[in-house]
Amino acid sequence: MTADDAHGQGHGRATDATDDQRQSRTPTVEAAGDEAERVAGETVDQVGATTAQFPSEVGATETPEARREPAASGSTTRHAFLVGAGILLSRVVGLVRQRVFAYYFGVSVVGDAYAAAFRIPNFLQNVFGEGALSASFIPVYAKLLAQGEREAADRVAGAVFSLLAVVTSLLVLFGVFAAPLLTDVLALGFEGEKRDLTVALVRVLFPGAGLLVMSAWCLGVLNSHRRFFLSYTAPVIWNCAIIAALALAGTPVRGTSPDDLAVWGEVARYTAWGAVAGSFLQFGVQLPTVFRLLSGLHLTLGADANVRTVVRNFVPVFLSRGVVQISAFVDEMIATLLGDGPVIALTFTQSLYTLPVSLFGMAVSAAKLPAMSSTVGEQSEVFAALRKELNEGLRQISYFVVPSIVGFVALGDVMVSVLYRTGNFTRDDVVYVWAILAGSAVGLLPTTLGRLYASTFYGLHDTRTPFRFAALHVALAVVLGYLTAIYVPPLLGVEMRWGAVGLTASAGVAGWIEFLLLRRKLNARIGRTGLPASYLLKLFAAALVCAAVGWGLKLLSAPLHPIFLAATVLLPYGLLYFAATSVLKVPESRAVVGRFLRVFRRGSGGTKRG
Repeated sequence: MTADDAHGQGHGRATDATDDQRQSRTPTVEAAGDEAERVAGETVDQVGATTAQFPSEVGATETPEARREPAASGSTTRHAFLVGAGILLSRVVGLVRQRVFAYYFGVSVVGDAYAAAFRIPNFLQNVFGEGALSASFIPVYAKLLAQGEREAADRVAGAVFSLLAVVTSLLVLFGVFAAPLLTDVLALGFEGEKRDLTVALVRVLFPGAGLLVMSAWCLGVLNSHRRFFLSYTAPVIWNCAIIAALALAGTPVRGTSPDDLAVWGEVARYTAWGAVAGSFLQFGVQLPTVFRLLSGLHLTLGADANVRTVVRNFVPVFLSRGVVQISAFVDEMIATLLGDGPVIALTFTQSLYTLPVSLFGMAVSAAKLPAMSSTVGEQSEVFAALRKELNEGLRQISYFVVPSIVGFVALGDVMVSVLYRTGNFTRDDVVYVWAILAGSAVGLLPTTLGRLYASTFYGLHDTRTPFRFAALHVALAVVLGYLTAIYVPPLLGVEMRWGAVGLTASAGVAGWIEFLLLRRKLNARIGRTGLPASYLLKLFAAALVCAAVGWGLKLLSAPLHPIFLAATVLLPYGLLYFAATSVLKVPESRAVVGRFLRVFRRGSGGTKRG
């Protein structure tokens, strides 16, 4: 379960002892709202909406110790590196998990059943998990920490934990008992034994999804204290538990045909229980550090002003995540109508597609939002700081995402082969997943950049604007996805299963529309932001030239084993991209190369001293 989503920190309740003294020099939220209405056409909460003050007012009563806590962890670049390193480790192990899945299940009926069953309870984590907490719990909790109000912060953490535990438990119980109904609705193309297996797996997986929601609460506490690495590496243990369960159950029967539903269905059940055990371990491994950071966990269902702020901010984000989850369910429903294989193939594709989204989109957004949320000063100063942070983040994200886009389209078969070409995963499966991956590349850039724009809105305490545009995105993706998946394959004279390519490509088109609307709305509010066309042109030019070299190497090295082929093609592609962007004097390239050289010199120095 991915952790697909943006993180944030930064707003909360201010003390009011000196409010009257500060009103004359700092704009109130009403003034900010008036400005937003004039510029953007509507009134939405600005920074300080929950305090009736801008951050400069809130900070007036902070202690020096409280002010030093956020700064002690260093720059957002270092935080982005820690988040990215944690996500990279987790994603690498996740890709190993998917390779093990490919080895045992391939693109099969049982693979479809497990992938569908996995997605149904996963809505708990997607809707209640880290994305929602980023825009609701973390800003309030982190601001209380910054103000030195540790007792109030601990009360908020305890209340949010209690509310999450109660709501999640009720939903898990509902999911277990309503599994047949949920399967019939969300996997409407499944029948007979395939449907029965999916129902059984859904019932097993629901409790694990509930535990992952509580793990997201741990992530919220850890991120607020700038403990990024642990929270993003915790999923490693979840992946390892699934790998172990699948290997133990699948190895004795690996010679059995993947079409034997009875044998492989039992393997899938063992794997599902492994996922539940992994969820418990992922939650548990974070608890000791969380308890050390909290001076006391006060479990209560009572709601003070801060908790009500969390709930108020949570609702629109919950709805926003909910409509995105509806889109995922609709995609799955459509995929179940395309025959055997598309559901698990989309899962394999998602593991590759979400890698740059998580490594670059989520990592930069998670590291930038604390700085955005903690910005202090007059309204003009806050907006100027937000523009600087946003534009810097956009450049960082696009520098790595652009070569990912070109690589997915031109060299995607090499990527799919090195990850999945094993066991029951055939060459035909490689081509099929590659085509779906190329379709997903359409929306990769707007998806990653859009995360940062949405995080900026969250930093402004505006959760409604991203929700409206997310809803539009979902509506467009559903309509376009259905048309391209169901009607285009017969027109082209290809098998229905190729409609999965239309699902991913149409979602990309909808993603571009959402991104452009987010950018337009935010620019009207805080001033012009975005990437210069010349910058993107340099990145795409460098990536295309390097991909042409990679394509030639692929043709020359075709007979090689997938691992050696990937080393021959992908490694030169990446190194040449860094070299080409350095020649083009792209600042982000110099930063990456400089960091690598510093690490290399430190390593060399340590070796010599030893």
